[in-house]
Amino acid sequence: MSPGWKTWICRWLCRVFCAAFVLSASANDLGPLYDKIRLTLEPGYGYEAAGPLWGNYQLDEERSLWRFSPLMSMSTDEGADFTEFDLAYPLLTYDRFGAEYRFQIGQLFAFSGGRRGDEDKDKRFTLFPLYFQQRSTNPTNNFTAVMPFYGRLQNRLFRDEVKWVMLPLYLQSRKRDVVTDNYLYPFFHLREGDGLKGWQFFPVFGQERKEVTYQTDMWDEKQMVPGHYKMFAGWPFFSFERRALGTENPVMATHLLPLYALQRSALKNSTTVMWPFLRYSTDTTTNYREVNAPWPFIVWARGENRHIDRVWPIWSDTRAGFTRSKVFLFPLYKEKTIDSPEVKSRRTRIALSLYQDIHDESLETGQDRRQIHLWPLFAYERDFEDKARLQLIAPLEPLLRNNKGVKRNYSPMWSIYRKEENPNTGFKSHSILWNLLRFDRNKVARKDSILFGLFRYESTPEGSEARLFHFIRLKGKGGGEVSEEPAEEEKP
Repeated sequence: MSPGWKTWICRWLCRVFCAAFVLSASANDLGPLYDKIRLTLEPGYGYEAAGPLWGNYQLDEERSLWRFSPLMSMSTDEGADFTEFDLAYPLLTYDRFGAEYRFQIGQLFAFSGGRRGDEDKDKRFTLFPLYFQQRSTNPTNNFTAVMPFYGRLQNRLFRDEVKWVMLPLYLQSRKRDVVTDNYLYPFFHLREGDGLKGWQFFPVFGQERKEVTYQTDMWDEKQMVPGHYKMFAGWPFFSFERRALGTENPVMATHLLPLYALQRSALKNSTTVMWPFLRYSTDTTTNYREVNAPWPFIVWARGENRHIDRVWPIWSDTRAGFTRSKVFLFPLYKEKTIDSPEVKSRRTRIALSLYQDIHDESLETGQDRRQIHLWPLFAYERDFEDKARLQLIAPLEPLLRNNKGVKRNYSPMWSIYRKEENPNTGFKSHSILWNLLRFDRNKVARKDSILFGLFRYESTPEGSEARLFHFIRLKGKGGGEVSEEPAEEEKP
């Protein structure tokens, strides 16, 4: 065959394929190029295009999702008044729930705000760890902080209030009634509170004493606050403590490391010799005994609600209440189970998180859910409603379980195969290579699309139809009669 004939045949084949694509476009059925799909796990529908890159989904009347993977995505829920937007997740995110919102770049640069109670409205700006600012309709909630020069924070850094000037020269923190003034933080501090005084020159010497005090709770009832006395010298080698003073079970603890460590009380006792090589402790309330030699590698413990056998990393078996944990040749195998009257749960991990199998069951409702991950090959999830999804490939999903940002932005990029099943509605779907091959099923109908929609088959209770290149239609009628006729162009 001459080169001229080959060129002529190639041109006509290209024309045929292009014409098929144009005709198929009217049916929204071009596989990875452009496809309209009926969602399996949600009651809505969606559009996908450019392979794994673009998707637009209407999950139901109130919820929608738009993505351009892996660059950006946006999820909205009008019923819950909720919006999530990601750009190069997790670099830039915006989350809003009602009046509350947060916009951040790399967890370092952030704007956030919302209402405090029914009246006060706050706006916050953070350039972590250099600048913190809050402005509120209530001026008492305003603060500004510039690290390390000057600062005042409220309800941040696990404290009710924090102030500093030329940190680390001076830092003051307040948690409830206790105020701590730090000079040359963390070496020297003075601490005062309700019945409390203390000071330290770390790590040389420090002491703190709190008397027994009383406070009124939310029901206007008087409650006792136990006292304590603490001191150390040459931390961490020597320390002495008396805790829970004023209660029925005051505790005295002395440490002279590494020689010994003692703890004595009416209910619990502990003795450590040549820490951490030998430790023996008891608890008379639960008839509990524990021996460590050395801690935490070899542990033997028995009690009413706790049982430990451990020779780490070879073997470990720990039972506490309804929970039991087993370890064999850590990190090769680890299992954790919960067997309570309400819930049964089992989590198995092999080689840290290389393989994970998580099974949760509600004994009250009889429902269960399961997750099986094998990094980086697949991720399988089934929820309490028996909605199931299998994905191949999954390099991040096993490591960041239940992370919505990863599922929205990155999962479509590498999921070369997706299988979804909803037994409540009878819908099933298979997608291979981003809808290059797609198969949809429900209780009464099916739809198959292969190679950009060039080969399609649909079946409903009214009949069945197969299309080849969109030019030939094979149509089943009634009792299975088939007719062959040219296909008519469908309306968009």
